[in-house]
Amino acid sequence: MRHKVGVIGAGNVGGTLTQRLVESGWADVVLLDIADDFARGKAFDLEDSRMILGNAGNVMATSNYAALSGAEVVVITAGLARQQGMSREDLLKKNAAVVKGVTAGIMAHCPEAVILVVTNPLDILTNLILRESKLPPSRVIGMGGLLDASRFANLISKELNVTADDIRAMVIGAHGKQMIPLPRYTTVSGIPLTELLAANKLKTLLQLTVDRGAEIVALLGRGSAYYAPSAAAFSMVKAVLNDEQKIVPSCVYCSGVYGVSGVCIGVPARLGIRGVEEIVELELTPEELECLKAAAETVKNAAERL
Repeated sequence: MRHKVGVIGAGNVGGTLTQRLVESGWADVVLLDIADDFARGKAFDLEDSRMILGNAGNVMATSNYAALSGAEVVVITAGLARQQGMSREDLLKKNAAVVKGVTAGIMAHCPEAVILVVTNPLDILTNLILRESKLPPSRVIGMGGLLDASRFANLISKELNVTADDIRAMVIGAHGKQMIPLPRYTTVSGIPLTELLAANKLKTLLQLTVDRGAEIVALLGRGSAYYAPSAAAFSMVKAVLNDEQKIVPSCVYCSGVYGVSGVCIGVPARLGIRGVEEIVELELTPEELECLKAAAETVKNAAERL
């Protein structure tokens, strides 16, 4: 039996995530979008590749939330993509309205699912979806930290001329300008990054990581990144459905860890079949802890205003 996954939003992130899931062979996907014909076109195109791919999953396109019944994980990618010159906060009002409607649809037809949030501004909307769904906090997860960590790892691999496979990166905080890359907890074949790069070079890489999303938006000219975001979402869906017990930087609800309470923010979390199995509390420097608390406060204030 294949797993059943719902993907809401058939745009670049949702469509590419659906492709990754279908091609994996272990998941059937319901691709849901208000633009029914657009979603069907992507689904038909994916279906037409199954003879070539072999053991591919099935994909169904719809605008009807009832089709999500039985989905184990639902990924929310619906909403506007960030455009050049637009901050994540600029997206908030429009995308908040979108995800409130999406959350209502999910809760009406598959209230047992784990929800993975990809829509930006990610941290604020993860808090909104947790509030609107009234789900246990373990079953609402935001994707941003893994994407940021992967970007950090890519930049490290280029700087050191090593394969990215050897790198394990850690980024906490908010998905945006208040992200906090952690060089002490980032390793290359087990060697801490702080032992491989000088402080000035580290500072440059940290800033490049923070700016990476905006850089891609500027280069594209229209729209935002989707290959890496869909890869991060795929990895997190897989960690949940396959009960991998994998530690992943994720936007999750904190109730006292790191001195943060009452808000979803990016921290290391162990993901498994129940969603968030555990939040891993790292030993942070006073400066790192202060930055994390500041990011959490910013997100919490925005979520409360919303």
